[in-house]
Amino acid sequence: MSLLTVRAAAGRMGIGYSTLKQWIYQGKIRTTQTAGGHHRLSEAEIDRLLAKQTPSVPARSRRAGRPRGLIVVLSGRNQLRGFVEEARTDGLLGQVRLRIGDQTLTAVITSDALRELKLKRGDDALAIIKSTEVMIAREVAEPVRPARRVARASKSKRS
Repeated sequence: MSLLTVRAAAGRMGIGYSTLKQWIYQGKIRTTQTAGGHHRLSEAEIDRLLAKQTPSVPARSRRAGRPRGLIVVLSGRNQLRGFVEEARTDGLLGQVRLRIGDQTLTAVITSDALRELKLKRGDDALAIIKSTEVMIAREVAEPVRPARRVARASKSKRS
């Protein structure tokens, strides 16, 4: 029978080290102590705890229980309509590039959200911008600067 350290057992159980230590101090978990006073957990005890935590009937995921429907009104006022120029995923993140008139807007979202939206090139989409900071700028024509005058050589050098 192998014994695991508290940290290794917590990692195997998917809980925090401090949580497991509290359970030990509260007497919820049986441990063996080393000569130095360190706690060790047997694999049988870990299996017992995992069996206790695992429900016998698989629970429905949060996503499955969420109502689905059409969004009729949204509070965000900064809405830009365009079409999807590119939609790609890489690991946990996805990138969507929208063409809005002659401008391009790029958004980085989770790959789960991108799959849920089912966006592909050419689809119509809406970018809703909610930000705590918005900067506004105005371009103006560059002012015309007078040409620099080249210093003329002094008369004494001409002769």
